Amino acid sequence: MVACLFSVVNAIAGEATFYTPPYTPSSCNGFTNKGTMILAANHGMFANKGACGKRYRVRCTGGTNAGVAHPCRGNTIDVTVVDLCPGCAGDQIDLSQEAFAMIADPDEGKIKIEYNE
Repeated sequence: MVACLFSVVNAIAGEATFYTPPYTPSSCNGFTNKGTMILAANHGMFANKGACGKRYRVRCTGGTNAGVAHPCRGNTIDVTVVDLCPGCAGDQIDLSQEAFAMIADPDEGKIKIEYNE
């Protein structure tokens, strides 16, 4: 229980969108496939490839539009940084379509999240 509370206390609030295959090539791994539990990081998080390979735990906390009444599925996911999201805002990450679908309804398109290492 203490570990769970610790991760919630240190969680970073932000937003997530998703991108679709193909996931290679990527900035971090070239043509090496790292699966589908991946994310593309915003410029600050990416830190000129310094975030490559870092793992984050991500949880949906709500929707950002009126498209889906309750988009969150109640799950958390662990994803690995494999790429840069050049169009992401400073508080945004871009999840693979498969990772996004595990925590939220893809019809929402953009969700509010909390994440931490």
